[in-house]
Amino acid sequence: MRAPIRPLDPAALSTTPWWYWAVPRVALALVFVTVAALLWLLHRAELDDQREELISDVLWVEQDLRFHLTKAVDVLDELGRDAADGRLTTESMEPRVRLLMRNNPWLVQVIWYDAIPAIVAAIPPGVGEFAVGESAGTVPSVETFGFARSLGKAVFSAPYAAVNQDHHVELHVPQFRGARLANMMVGMISLGALLKEAVPWWYAEKYRLQVIDDNGLVLASKSKVEARSSSLSYEVTFDPPGRGLILQSTAYRTETNLLRNLLATAIIALALAVLASLWALRRHVQRRLAAESALREEHAFRTAMEDSLLTGLRARDLQGRITYVNPAFCRMVGWSRQELVGRAPPMPYWAPEEIEVTRKVHDSILAGIAPREGVEVKFMRRGGERFDALVYEAPLIDARGRQTGWMGSVLDITERKRAEEMARRQQEQLQFTSRLVTMGEMASSLAHEINQPLSAIASYNTGCLNKLESGDFTREELMRALAKLGTQAQRAGQIIRRIYDFVRRSEPKHTVCDLNAIVEDAVGLIEPEARKNGIRIRTDLVSSLPALLADRVMVEQVILNLMRNGMEAMRDMAIQQRVMTIRTAAHGSAVIVSVSDQGRGISAEIADKLFAPFFTTKEEGMGMGLNICRSIAEAHKGRLWFEPNPAGGTTFQFLLPLEQP
Repeated sequence: MRAPIRPLDPAALSTTPWWYWAVPRVALALVFVTVAALLWLLHRAELDDQREELISDVLWVEQDLRFHLTKAVDVLDELGRDAADGRLTTESMEPRVRLLMRNNPWLVQVIWYDAIPAIVAAIPPGVGEFAVGESAGTVPSVETFGFARSLGKAVFSAPYAAVNQDHHVELHVPQFRGARLANMMVGMISLGALLKEAVPWWYAEKYRLQVIDDNGLVLASKSKVEARSSSLSYEVTFDPPGRGLILQSTAYRTETNLLRNLLATAIIALALAVLASLWALRRHVQRRLAAESALREEHAFRTAMEDSLLTGLRARDLQGRITYVNPAFCRMVGWSRQELVGRAPPMPYWAPEEIEVTRKVHDSILAGIAPREGVEVKFMRRGGERFDALVYEAPLIDARGRQTGWMGSVLDITERKRAEEMARRQQEQLQFTSRLVTMGEMASSLAHEINQPLSAIASYNTGCLNKLESGDFTREELMRALAKLGTQAQRAGQIIRRIYDFVRRSEPKHTVCDLNAIVEDAVGLIEPEARKNGIRIRTDLVSSLPALLADRVMVEQVILNLMRNGMEAMRDMAIQQRVMTIRTAAHGSAVIVSVSDQGRGISAEIADKLFAPFFTTKEEGMGMGLNICRSIAEAHKGRLWFEPNPAGGTTFQFLLPLEQP
């Protein structure tokens, strides 16, 4: 037993020191401040890391651009040397320059000047086609040309505007023969194409790179995404080509650190939750006091309710020991609560002759396979009286969601089973009475049917006697007459057997039956009445039907009742329409027999009440025939229904499973 909960003293709440609640609040405020400072420091550290990475990447790109321009100087220097030595002609220059421009798309034109200066060759041809600045004419920039000649080394020109909103710089590479200028190779470089080809894709994914002159004008830019404002940028001198040019790299605004923000949000949410819990704690304690009082009242109410129940309640633990019984269960078995609680199997209320069966039921319940529809067992009262009990079991779950045992509801169903047995016997009596009524209604036709073979027997017997008295006969004539006499006797005996089998009273018995044979017997019984009413009976029986496990007499009663209803439905029809068809067929794991008439059919008003007890459309009918038929079908785990007959009238269908549980 669990110890009772000791209620809290309400006066203890009013004497709690003020700091008892203030300290947690101050601690939470400090937590908020600490978290905010931590987030700020993390943000600053992240910006510093990004700036260091930016500087490293900018310097790498600057070195890469320098490498490309230095390579251009080397190539133009090689062209100039070949031209000075006479190994380069205007014809051999073009393929070399074309190859150079394919490998370096940012080199848009190469011009060969002599010392005058005058153009020797231009690849592609047309000086000024790509520029609107210094090289728009046939004479190169005097300033840049002069610097290169005077310095004796490669010199870059100042940037100038070109077509398509581009900016170019010229690379002048001189060649001397002795102290005299031999030629000048000039390469026209597109700054936009240089950034496009030389800056890798990953750099453009992270940064926006721009070439800016000393006036702040953007001469070229490369960016994979739309630029967004950012305070993180870095500048380096773009030398070569120099002339005040700057490489500016700006980092895109980075996305918020989701994990860090989620963590901070979680910390703040938890802190707020703790604060809210502190605010709610006092109210919770007060509500707990009220809940304890309500619990005591509820326990008293539940005890009174359980004491008033007629259903027995019995709880067992996982080992099968009884842990609880209510007064109704004690009254049911005759033992007190003190005698039952703590008892382990076998229980004193188990009937000795049923102890093995009860043990199996007990073990199956503890194994967790208790049937939901309950299980019937036979118990014993203290005085030795046996009674039938229906037990429903459900798992007992504690507050932590663990199963601690089983709770059983026990119902004394002795009187109910007696009532069911009485109802069953009454149903059997009703079915037997229905068969007698059917035979009574068919008595006239069956008497006429039996009278025919009896009259034939008498006639054949008289003929045989006359032949014997006259002595004028042969052995063969006498044998033929006696054979016909025997045939008529068998016919009469078969009719009497069918009547006897149909009306004899016996307990329901499920045996292996042939459905076609049952149909033929039913047809044999009703055929005289059918001939009397001018009704033709057709049979369409499927051969090789599987054997049926059923009560033969009950099935025959259903088929006979359906055929008599069909005959009744066709009584007012024209003589040529009085045709009744009986069919059998296999239907999956069942067999089916259908009885079709060609009467007027069943109206919608009658259809809903057709199977109701005591409902009839006949003037002298009992209204129980179809109700009994449906009861027999359901007792065989089958079903009975009707459908409109396509040829007119109604078809009743009787389905029976081959194997019934």
